[in-house]
Amino acid sequence: MTSDTRELLLSRIRDVPDYPEPGVLFKDITPLLADPVAFSALTDALADLCTAHGATKIVGLEARGFILAAPVAVRAGIGFVPVRKAGKLPGATLKQAYALEYGTAEIEVHAEDLSAGDRVMVIDDVLATGGTAEASLELIRRAGAEVAGVAVLMELGFLPGRARLEPALGGAPLDALITV
Repeated sequence: MTSDTRELLLSRIRDVPDYPEPGVLFKDITPLLADPVAFSALTDALADLCTAHGATKIVGLEARGFILAAPVAVRAGIGFVPVRKAGKLPGATLKQAYALEYGTAEIEVHAEDLSAGDRVMVIDDVLATGGTAEASLELIRRAGAEVAGVAVLMELGFLPGRARLEPALGGAPLDALITV
């Protein structure tokens, strides 16, 4: 990705102070999504990563990851598989629990959507603490598929997401287009 593309993407991410609570600086990607040039540049950059890493399927993490991953899958010419919060998918699923700051949560994927021979790229908007991404890597492997990598629009470098994901990646790449 060029520095011009990186600057375009960064210029379309709006800082919202004190949201969702006082002291938090929220990074709002909706202006980027509303700009067709920026959204297309983002889609191209993520599709290029999928191609470079030999992905045959893309997993998008609920919910903003869906918005990014679906057009990337179309652009790259590969399948899109949603990873949802537990209880949102009909049929047979694989579930994975993961720890939150206070408590636990579960994500799931349709059992038949991933299989041996698939090389799966995980796409999400933000890497923060890494819990959801780490759980998705476990789901992918439990389905018999291989992890091609993880790609995010933005990594919050002041949080431990990258360090948490390193062991779970098993050598697969973690690409952040922007680090703040």
